[in-house]
Amino acid sequence: MNSKMESSSPELKGVHSLVPRTIPLEEHAITPDKIDRDALFVLKKLSRAGFKGYLVGGGVRDLYLGKTPKDFDISTDARPGQLRKLFPNSNTIGRRFRLVQVFFRGGKTIEVSTLRSLSEHDIDGPEAVLAPNNTFGTLSEDARRRDLTINALFYEIKNQTIIDHIKGIDDLDNAIIRIVGDPVRRIRRDPVRMMRAIRHGARNNFTIEENTWKAITSNCDKLTQCPPSRLRDEILKDLYSGSSAPWFDHAFNTGVFTVLFPLYKKIFARCQHENIDIKSELSQIFTTIDRLNSLSQKSGIHRQPDFFLFAFFLTPWAESRFQLFSIPRKGSQLFQISKQIRAELDQTIGISLNLRRSLRQEIVSLLTNLSLLIHNNTNNNWPKWLRKKSYFQKTSLFYHFYTEATTGKPIPDRCIKTDSPHPQHARELPKTTSRSRVKTRPAFATQTKGGIFGLKK
Repeated sequence: MNSKMESSSPELKGVHSLVPRTIPLEEHAITPDKIDRDALFVLKKLSRAGFKGYLVGGGVRDLYLGKTPKDFDISTDARPGQLRKLFPNSNTIGRRFRLVQVFFRGGKTIEVSTLRSLSEHDIDGPEAVLAPNNTFGTLSEDARRRDLTINALFYEIKNQTIIDHIKGIDDLDNAIIRIVGDPVRRIRRDPVRMMRAIRHGARNNFTIEENTWKAITSNCDKLTQCPPSRLRDEILKDLYSGSSAPWFDHAFNTGVFTVLFPLYKKIFARCQHENIDIKSELSQIFTTIDRLNSLSQKSGIHRQPDFFLFAFFLTPWAESRFQLFSIPRKGSQLFQISKQIRAELDQTIGISLNLRRSLRQEIVSLLTNLSLLIHNNTNNNWPKWLRKKSYFQKTSLFYHFYTEATTGKPIPDRCIKTDSPHPQHARELPKTTSRSRVKTRPAFATQTKGGIFGLKK
């Protein structure tokens, strides 16, 4: 990397002045037997080929905390082309920063990246472009381009040591979330870093460091600059994380929640003026989501689909905005309300989160049908005409979710275990084979007695 650029960049200031800390095996509990077998195979093969390989990021963080990592990512000084030769069962993805995926049995993938320098967007802005051969970097530079200090640790298997360039171990020991470098600058370059800081604070019950917290609260509106589909995918990670309740608490207090879900902004303001504690309602909803996601995983059954969870935490909005659950409505009245709900969703999160049309319609259906179940419930029983409706089974589960969140009454296990499968798991129609097509007469079969379409010739 250009030395002039290093000295002038705030992100690179002090890169070479700090001596990395090496944490020996005696001071941590990470051992090779705790590392995924296939990831260990990749690390050992890199070492035998004369390359340096490190377990990086979340894998090191989780193992240090005594957790089981979801992913085992690896960084190396080998170039992508060298990795492809070393691992024939691999594929290269990415445009500017290429990543090599090494494939194993059962569809398993281990991602291997070449150590990188700070990107030009973190150095001198989007107008600065570096030559392709300058994108590769040192261990120190790679650590400083990562989002959080606790995700910038490297574990090497030869000496079984952890290498720490930016005091990430100290932050792990002190339960602190800290953005690497200048938090304001890093957030403005990629606003999604705010969501990652909140996520890891919620999942690990860590405190977000003061400067990082201030940078998030003062720049949360920058999230609107991100691609909608990227924001949607990040939100779904948190909804299914098992820690959505503490995530909501952080997102609400930083202002991130109302940026992601602007339809709640006026609702919060009005409820605060009327002394209605809508935040507690939402906290209970997210607590219910966490409990039921955990129960589904333990029971080995699928979790609820995206639209189900979106509709669930939109129930306070639907009630506050339309009095959907407090005022009984039937027929055309309910239909008109459903059109209004759909229109508002289309104009807000439908655009800002790029929610597909079918998902928006599923949300509207759940909310309006929930109103029917609430107003036709007698001693937890419903009339026969309602039970015969095609939407009843799905909506009755939604009703139990809503009841648990609003009254604290747990959802009966039988309701979860007998729930219908996801739409994508539905049985597909048998495909028509070429043989069956041959046996089927074409529409314009002139040999038929009645002529074409039954008309005489």
